[in-house]
Amino acid sequence: IIHALMLVRENNSSHPVSFILLGIPGLENSQFCIAFLFCVMYVVAVVGNITILHIIRTDHTLHQPMYLFLAMLAITDLVLSSSTQPKMLAILWFQAHEIEYHACLIQVFFIHAFASVESGVLMAMALDRYVAICFPLQHSSILTTAVVVKLGVAVVVRGLLWVSPFCFMISRMPFCPNSIIPQSYCEHMAVLKLLCADTRVNRAYGLFVAFSVVGFDMLIISISYVMILRAVLQLPSGEARFKAFGTCASHICVILAFYIPALFTFLTHRFGHHVPRVVHIMFANVYLLVPPMLNPIIYGVRTKQIRDRVMQGRCGKDL
Repeated sequence: IIHALMLVRENNSSHPVSFILLGIPGLENSQFCIAFLFCVMYVVAVVGNITILHIIRTDHTLHQPMYLFLAMLAITDLVLSSSTQPKMLAILWFQAHEIEYHACLIQVFFIHAFASVESGVLMAMALDRYVAICFPLQHSSILTTAVVVKLGVAVVVRGLLWVSPFCFMISRMPFCPNSIIPQSYCEHMAVLKLLCADTRVNRAYGLFVAFSVVGFDMLIISISYVMILRAVLQLPSGEARFKAFGTCASHICVILAFYIPALFTFLTHRFGHHVPRVVHIMFANVYLLVPPMLNPIIYGVRTKQIRDRVMQGRCGKDL
């Protein structure tokens, strides 16, 4: 797909050679300091997710559905954060505002494709929690390694296939002379605003993808947790109910950390015309950076097996 994007016809009359990313308009005087915060968050995200992957890869007792899905989430978070943060830091620190046309389209592709993949992985994790709590004795036979791999492949293929038309549709349309994108990365709606053509089909397809992907995933997640809640409330002892809720707490925190800023960004792009641009851009950055940073922290703190492995590693270094 990336190779195909690079082969899009090069016609200087239909698209610019490059775009200009402004960074965070309205906070120009604070961008240098804000970049330090973003850099710390990005380093935490990279180190945390690589640590999660290393622990799951080296500990064969963790080769179970919950941890395999967590590994998929960690890989997705690494791709999602790395698709924007290096360029964003270059803009805020070194005033490297220019981004080449094809690089911009590739960034659009990676951001939206892997946001879709992350949503799908969260949905798969909700199904795992549902099977583990409602059918504990059949969990290993229902969610075998082969089933987990197929679910992972399905959410990746869905993201790639659903998002690819964004880039191909944009590449076939003429751009206006203005090539300035008033934010810190290339995003589908921001690029659409630079087109000198009727973009109603593009916008309609964007809404279709958003509702078919996020809407479907949120529906499955909601149904799963309704069934989980019913099953947990039927448990005889309070201790058993508390333990069952505890196994879902990490996943619920991760869901909220991803969907709240994502939905805010999506809705303000299309309907929030009175939302200050600074607020919108900051939430757009949070949406791509905070979940990758928080996910390994949440699972590292809340999951005993991972927490113990991290502590063992620290103790080993101390010795």
